[in-house]
Amino acid sequence: MAKWLGISPLVIGLTVVAMGTSAPEVAASIAAAVRGMGDIAIGNVYGSNIANLALVGGLASLIRPLQVQKKTLLREIPVMILVALFLWPILHNLSVSRPDAIILLAVFAALILMTVYLAKRDAQIDNKSKGTNRDTAFDTRYTVKSILFIIIGLAGLALGADIAVRGAVVIGDRAGLSEAVIGMSIIAVGTSLPELSTCVVAAIKGQHDISIGNLVGSNIFNTLLVVGIAGVVRPFKIGHRLIGTDYWIMILVTVGFTFFVVIFRRTISRIGGIILLFGYITYILYLLLYTTGT
Repeated sequence: MAKWLGISPLVIGLTVVAMGTSAPEVAASIAAAVRGMGDIAIGNVYGSNIANLALVGGLASLIRPLQVQKKTLLREIPVMILVALFLWPILHNLSVSRPDAIILLAVFAALILMTVYLAKRDAQIDNKSKGTNRDTAFDTRYTVKSILFIIIGLAGLALGADIAVRGAVVIGDRAGLSEAVIGMSIIAVGTSLPELSTCVVAAIKGQHDISIGNLVGSNIFNTLLVVGIAGVVRPFKIGHRLIGTDYWIMILVTVGFTFFVVIFRRTISRIGGIILLFGYITYILYLLLYTTGT
């Protein structure tokens, strides 16, 4: 599909794949907001963002070191960090109102339009430099088949994650975990299953741009689209802990991921993957052992 549209696999990862794999986060956070469980809605976003970079990124890099394009390091990854920081002024008053949510969705729409525009521009520049043109003579049956596979694959990922989340909520509730901890741990892992399966398959096939695009794009989608839609459907309040330590852990992991990309020369090596996984395990132990019931 990326070849047919004349854009890079990275952009497909940042948009189509990221939106599909973020569907469970959208569904879970909307359901939580409707029920007045703001801590689960925002905790899901924090936990999913951390899981994407530390758990999914770590596992994918163990399979095959992830290579990051220079323009991704200079453009999309900084946007991911800025978007995460942008959440602070939205949440500082311990609530997400409809105006707040609309602002998040407006920023999201602007980023998507900019991403598509830059992708088209980059493709045109590459074609001119190489003296090639996009192949528009694709077999219609092949194109329809590709679209159908994307739809079926994303629907299957979302359905599987939803089933996992439903069971996880029951288990977490019976274990006496707080809403915030349930959102940041059990639900976050459940809704990150699509990112995990997608990135593992992409890593096995050597599709680095799909993996990186999915991780970065999903985090941007989670922060802007998930919180935005949930807040528009029903404004909600959150607990004080979610603008304290938990928020800054998410920022630390986001910056740490970027640090690994830089020091390993635009590659998340297997050593980096091990460190990310160790960090994620430590984070989960922190949630389960020291914050239960808070």
